[in-house]
Amino acid sequence: MRPARRPLGVVVAWVRRQPPKVKAFLAVVAGMAALVFIRFIVHDHDNLFVAAEAAHALGIGVLIYKLTKERTCAGLSLKSQELTALFLAVRLYCSFVMEYDIHTILDSATLVATLFVIYMIRFRLRATYMLEKDNFPLYYVVVPCFVLALVSHPSTSHFMVNRICWAFCVYLEAVSVLPQLRLMQNTKIVEPFTAHYVFALGVARFLSCAHWVLQVLDTRGRLLTALGYGMWPSMVLLSEIVQTFILADFCYYYVKSVVGGQLVLRLPSGVV
Repeated sequence: MRPARRPLGVVVAWVRRQPPKVKAFLAVVAGMAALVFIRFIVHDHDNLFVAAEAAHALGIGVLIYKLTKERTCAGLSLKSQELTALFLAVRLYCSFVMEYDIHTILDSATLVATLFVIYMIRFRLRATYMLEKDNFPLYYVVVPCFVLALVSHPSTSHFMVNRICWAFCVYLEAVSVLPQLRLMQNTKIVEPFTAHYVFALGVARFLSCAHWVLQVLDTRGRLLTALGYGMWPSMVLLSEIVQTFILADFCYYYVKSVVGGQLVLRLPSGVV
């Protein structure tokens, strides 16, 4: 007799058989269900933003463990780390000159950890760095984000430079993971610690997106008015949604791999 399959395994197998459009629809439904669930169990939705930054910090902690214990940076994108350090530094500057709160402390800790990761990849473990695979041009994301920040930024009473910087870090955060995804697509195989790190980023992005969406719902749209007028409020929400969907496909294969008991994640062509 064939052994009984676990219910979760049956569901994953069924999802795998569905066409891409059905998978996209199921992803949207799952996301909406998760938002409804979070809305009822988390009373202070500001905690979601703190949880998102904590998840990001946890992911960085996984990377530091990999770098210090395994002494290798294979599979890690230096360019993604540099983009992360850039948007964190700009956001930290904005926090100091525009609003100083718990997020400033969390961003400071995450920036220090990210700079340590960059130092390890660039100097201590450079021999294991996959330079040829990490081939995503940074100007593909930095230049468009800067131009977009010039066009669409907050309409608050702060100095123009500060408002542009704020918009720039929002846009750059949304696409900072693209070099890491390109590297993983080039290698097709993702070792466990890198997979854990990227999945933690996916969780952080989802929690951050949930924070903004639920805040808008709770205030019945007044939050968008508080953010300013013009394109900016919509661009903030769009950036949160984009960075969530960028990682959604990877998170699906990560969960599938974990359910299947595989330590090494293998990505099919076209995931990124």
